[in-house]
Amino acid sequence: MNKDELALQEKFSWDRTLFGDYNQILVHYQALSCLENSKEGTLLDLACGEGIMTEYFVSKFTKVVGVDAASIHLEKAKLRLPQVEFHHCLIEDFETAEKFDNVFLLMILEHVQDPVQILKKAASFLKPNGNLIVHVPNANAINRRLAVKMGTLLTTEELSPFDINIVGHRRSYTLDSLKLDIENAGLKPLKSGGVFYKMLSTAQMDWFLKNGEWEAGHGWGRSGVEGVDWKEKFCKACYEIGNEQPNDCNVIYFTVSI
Repeated sequence: MNKDELALQEKFSWDRTLFGDYNQILVHYQALSCLENSKEGTLLDLACGEGIMTEYFVSKFTKVVGVDAASIHLEKAKLRLPQVEFHHCLIEDFETAEKFDNVFLLMILEHVQDPVQILKKAASFLKPNGNLIVHVPNANAINRRLAVKMGTLLTTEELSPFDINIVGHRRSYTLDSLKLDIENAGLKPLKSGGVFYKMLSTAQMDWFLKNGEWEAGHGWGRSGVEGVDWKEKFCKACYEIGNEQPNDCNVIYFTVSI
């Protein structure tokens, strides 16, 4: 076990409750995307975090196993989902003889020391014809391209102090670089796509969802139409546009086979 790496992962304070309104919406649509692209059967959720996204999966699969390196997050997951089998360790150190119909690597490759090794490890837990789904943040998301134009980022792939010190990112990804890592792991990238069209920073998106003008009139609502949840319609539209324009999304993904 790499004790230094395990200790490093323990120190990062970020979890999906930070900027909770936006991250709750993003988690919902990431989970929906996973379910739309997964197989029936069992699931291994590698880097399950505090279990917020895992919670969407427990009723959809016959068995769910979660793994995470941060004990502070894993304890929250155990309280949230006592029926799930959880393991505290690095993905690199996880061992089981069990094979799964689905393995999810959701928002983790940008954190790890060796993403190609992690992809190979994740694939080793798949049944024949099993399904690996990989999600990563998109360096080319609209909000990051805007940031370059504004001068707050030098390039879309630059890591900000927040990315490095709070979230614990080691690298950024585009669809091309994610596909390359998958191929370098000896795996077959199948379907690619995006989740959620994101035009503002995470903090700004969170503020907008909390405080935006959502009612009919001069906000997002259509004048004269009552009883419509315009915030929900906005978020659904961002998911649908994201499906159409993956290069602009907050999150990009591949489904992968061995």
